[in-house]
Amino acid sequence: MTFIEFADGAGLSRASGGLRPSNSGGVVSSVRRGSPAEKVGLLPGDELLSVNGHRLRDVIDYRFYSAEEELQFVIRRGGEVFTRRLRRGYGEDLGLDFQEVVFDGLRRCGNRCSFCFVDQLPPGMRSSLYIKDDDYRYSFLWGNFITLSNWSEEDWERVGEQGLSPLYVSVHATDLGLRRKIFGNPRLPDIREQLHRLGHLGIQVHAQVVVVPGLNDLHLERTVSDLVGFFPTVGSIGVVPVGLTRYHRAGLRGVTPREAKALVKQVSLWSGEFRVRYGCSLVYLADEFYLLAGLHPPPAEEYDDFPQLENGIGLVRRLLDEEMKKGKPLAARAKESLACGALIAPLLEEMVKGISALLSTQIEVIPIENRFLGSTITVSGLLTGRDVIAGVRGRDLGEMVYLPRSMFDAKGEITLDGMTVGDVEAALGVKITMAETMQEVLA
Repeated sequence: MTFIEFADGAGLSRASGGLRPSNSGGVVSSVRRGSPAEKVGLLPGDELLSVNGHRLRDVIDYRFYSAEEELQFVIRRGGEVFTRRLRRGYGEDLGLDFQEVVFDGLRRCGNRCSFCFVDQLPPGMRSSLYIKDDDYRYSFLWGNFITLSNWSEEDWERVGEQGLSPLYVSVHATDLGLRRKIFGNPRLPDIREQLHRLGHLGIQVHAQVVVVPGLNDLHLERTVSDLVGFFPTVGSIGVVPVGLTRYHRAGLRGVTPREAKALVKQVSLWSGEFRVRYGCSLVYLADEFYLLAGLHPPPAEEYDDFPQLENGIGLVRRLLDEEMKKGKPLAARAKESLACGALIAPLLEEMVKGISALLSTQIEVIPIENRFLGSTITVSGLLTGRDVIAGVRGRDLGEMVYLPRSMFDAKGEITLDGMTVGDVEAALGVKITMAETMQEVLA
C-alpha cells in the first residue's frame, strides 16, 4: 500500500496508444516456451487476427473467445495470412503475450471538461501524457474512469455478453443539464438511464464525483442520493477534490480546508446511514479531504473492501494500519531522508517520530513543493525529478533518500519531466531508492 498517494481527482492516465486499422489484430510480443502456442509454431511479431472466426479487438476478446479447448487461429506474418489449429487442456494458458492490450485503437475522450487534468499539463512532455482515454476496456482491465459518452449499440451488447464488470464511471453530477455543462458536451447521454441499463445487464459500477467548488458542490447531495438509488448496481461512490495546476485557465479554485472539514462531516453522516441501510458505507471520501482538514481518515472497517482503492481512496488508512515490523528488532542505521508531496508530509512526520526512536537514528521527511505543475498540486504522485532536486539540494540528506514510486511511470523508469533515478542520484550525489510503503523504508 502506498505512502505516496495517487494523482488527483481529474485523473492522469498512464494509457497510451493510437488508432490502428480495423482489420488489424494483436501483435504477439512473446511466446512462452512449451506452451500450446509455441507447439503450433507461433512467433513473436505474429499478428493474431481471429479466434474461431471471431475478429479480435483486444485482449479481452482474445481471452473470451479462447476459452474453448479446440481453437483455430488466423495469423498474419509479414504478407502471409494462414491458420493454425491447436488444442489445450481445460484452463491451460495458451502462452501468448501481446504488445498492446487494445488491438483496434484506443478510445479517445471527446468531452471538454474545464478541469481536465490533461489540458492542464505544460507543453514539452512525452506524448503519451497528453492522451485522453475514455475506453471502457481500460476501465474493466485497470480501473480507469470513463464517461459512457462514446458507446455504440455494439458496445452495449458486448459489455453485456462478455460481462465486463465492474466499470469505473466519472459521474460528477446526475442532473443532465449540469452534467452536460461539466463535460462540455451538449449531447451527453443521461447517466441515470445508462446506469439503469447497466444494472439490467448485470454490470456493477464504481462511480466517481470530482467536487469543483462553484460548479457542482451544491449539487453533491442530490448526486449522491441519485447514485445511492441505483444500489447495488452502483457499488461505491468516490468523492474526490478537483486537481488544478498552475496551467489551468478555467478560473476554477480548489477545495479549502474549511470546506474539506464540512465535507468530512457530511460524508460521515451519509456513510453511517448507508451502513445501517445497506451494510456498507457506499460513499467514500478521498484521502486528500482528511489531510486538508487536518484529520485522520476513518477506521478500515468503514472502507469495507476498499472498492475505490484504484482511485486512491483509503491508501492513507492502509498506511496507518501497516504492521511496523512487529516482534522483529530493528538495527540502528544512519540518517535517511524521505521526500514526498506536501499534502501527506505532516502525517508521515508524525509516523516517523516513533520509527526514528526504534532505529536509534533519524528519518527526515522533506515535503517537496511542486514547482512544475504549481503549488496547488500537493500529492506525491505528481512530483517531478527537478522538483525533488530543487527541494532537497543543500540539505543534510544522510546516506539514503527515498522517493515515491508513484512519481515514476508504470515501469518505474522516468518521472513526468523525463528524469530517471540515476539522473536524480547524479544531481544530488546520494543514493536514491524508490519506495511504495513504509515497510520498504524500514526493510
